[in-house]
Order: sequence, then C-alpha cells, then structure tokens
Amino acid sequence: MFPGQGDFSLTPLLRALPRVRSLARAVTQVFGEADTVAAEFGVTPIGPRLTGGLTPGAAGSAPSTRGSALSTGALAGEAPGTVQLALFGVSVAVHRALEADGLPADRILAVSFGEIPALTAAGSCSIPDGARLACRLGQLMTAAGGGMTLLGAAEHRARRLLAEAGPAAGSVVVACVNHGEETVVSGSPAGLAAVESSAGRQGVAAQRLRLPFMSHHPALAREAGAFAHYARGLRLEPPRRPVYSAVAGRSYRQDTDLPRALSACLVRAFALPAVLGPALAGASQVIEAGTGRTLTNSVRLLTPDVEALAPVFDGEWPVREPGPLPPPLPPPWPWSPTDPPGRSPTDPPGQGDPRTRRARPWRTAADTHRTTAAERES
Repeated sequence: MFPGQGDFSLTPLLRALPRVRSLARAVTQVFGEADTVAAEFGVTPIGPRLTGGLTPGAAGSAPSTRGSALSTGALAGEAPGTVQLALFGVSVAVHRALEADGLPADRILAVSFGEIPALTAAGSCSIPDGARLACRLGQLMTAAGGGMTLLGAAEHRARRLLAEAGPAAGSVVVACVNHGEETVVSGSPAGLAAVESSAGRQGVAAQRLRLPFMSHHPALAREAGAFAHYARGLRLEPPRRPVYSAVAGRSYRQDTDLPRALSACLVRAFALPAVLGPALAGASQVIEAGTGRTLTNSVRLLTPDVEALAPVFDGEWPVREPGPLPPPLPPPWPWSPTDPPGRSPTDPPGQGDPRTRRARPWRTAADTHRTTAAERES
C-alpha cells in the first residue's frame, strides 16, 4: 500500500535504516536514480542526507548526525518538491526492500500522492521520471496554497461541521474519509480555521496537517490540467502488475490514460471505506510502503480479517528469505483485469492464491538476527 502525503515522517525511517540491511541498500539505490533529477527543480539531493555515514548492509551502523537531524519539517522549508521527492523515493525503496526480503506484492493499492511511487513500482515509469512527477506535483500544489485538517468525525458529521461553520468555511470541502471516525477536509487556511473552531466548540478533535497546500479540491482544476500536460511529456506505460487506485475506485487498465488519472488526485475526493473492500478482496496480508501507519490503521478498522503491517513505523520488519534487490523496473507481467485477485497467470498451482497463503508467512528482522547468532554459537 502506497500512502499519501499526510502521514510522512522521516523519524521512523532513520530509526530503521541501521537495523534493516535491505532497506538501507534500497534507499541508497533508489535515491541514486531519483536524485539525478533533483537539480531540474532546484531541489537538494535527498539520498546522501538520509544515509549520511551509514554503510548500506552493515548491521549496527548508525546514521550520521546530519541524517539523524533531518526531518520532514526541515525539508518543507526547502525548495517546493523536496518533500515530495523524499516521500517518492522512500516509498519505492520500502517496496523494493520488502520484495528483496521475500515479500513480493501480488497487487498494489495506491492512495492519493502514493499513485506516483505505486505506478513506478509497477513498472509504468522509470525512477527518474517518477521523481520528476513527484517534484512537479509538489511545485504546483505549493504554489496553489491552502491546507488540510484531520477531523475526528465520520463523514456525515464532518459535513455538518462545515455547514455549521458558516460562510467563512465556504472554501472547505471533504477531501478524504479514512474510516468511520476520521475525515480530512481541504481548503483555505481561513476556512479551515473556521471549521476547527466549530469542531472545538462541539468537542470534535481537529488537527491541521503539516501540508502547506490543499488537495482533493475542485479549485485545483488548473493545477490538475498543468500536471497532466507535464506528465504527457514523460514516458508512462501500462502497469505491469495490478494497481488499484483509491481515487479512481478501480484497478488501472491497459488503456487507462495515466496522466489524466494522476491529475485527478488533485481534484477528486475519495473514501477508503468504499474502496478497501474491492481493493483487498482475497488478500490475507497487506503492508504499508511508507513511514507512517494511518493507512494501515484504516485497513485494521475496516477490514479486520486482513493482516495489516506498517513495518517502518512499528519497527518490525517482515522478512522471508533474504535475497538480492530486484531490478529497477520489473519484467513484463502478463496481467489483465479479469485475472483472479492475488494470482498471476504465471504462478504455479497453490502460489499467489490468497486462499492457500499462510496467515503469517514472515518473521521479523530481529528474529532473523537471533537465528543467525544462534547458528554461529552452535
């Protein structure tokens, strides 16, 4: 699962890098490609600042002081597109590290900004072009301004709060619904302040997200058009594995207009309760390819039968058998929308079928370390 921008923090990643060899290698390799386009947008390369003095693959190594002091707040003060480049690269790196540790994705769920790294992971574009999309989107959204607020309320109550806030909140709309107790609204700073005041009077929790822009808002139609135009200048191909878009509410097809679909994330709202059912049909385990766990929490609440993991945030890295990192772009994957969920036509019988998969086919990196130590002692 590739999350959006609202739950991105570098702190969990910096804690994980010294302990998870595959993640340190993937971060180095992914940003080695992504950072090659940073100068095109006036962005300072991210990779060296994340890894610093960390030697990829060296267990017990510690990040440099510079890496430890890095934060999303610090990146937000830099050139527009910096945070987006960081989130893009980290998401792709987490995905690649999971696959290197024996957990390849049967399918991908893309949420909001997460559509860019998701499509990159699915082979629709190269890492440099995915990084270009991320940086350009960051520039456009930052220029538009606005903000977003998380309300501790169901969608119907959030809409009532908007109405009760009066004309001052006229620019604010429901942007996304995380689950039955969380709704995110989007609009101008003044409008959000009015909604937050209304929520406070009624005892509803309200938290302004650390984003200097609004999203999933119809007022961003011009920015969406500019982003689609930019995306058409890059090479985008049909995904080579299933990608389910939370905003579109369906899996992308071979004939999907990807620039248009990506730009729709700027203007369209979405509700996770409506999409998680079909997106995760037949799945027994889902893993968040990000540094937070908001998306994971939504899955746990809405689809309790599906095991949901947030390995970077929780500090529990799931592995099967260690292996080399996959190539930057996966090989062609012969999938069509009519294939059964969770199974590739190339899978042998009993593989890739969620009905035959064990509930917990993984062990943590700490378990692997203990096993290795025990073997050395014997």
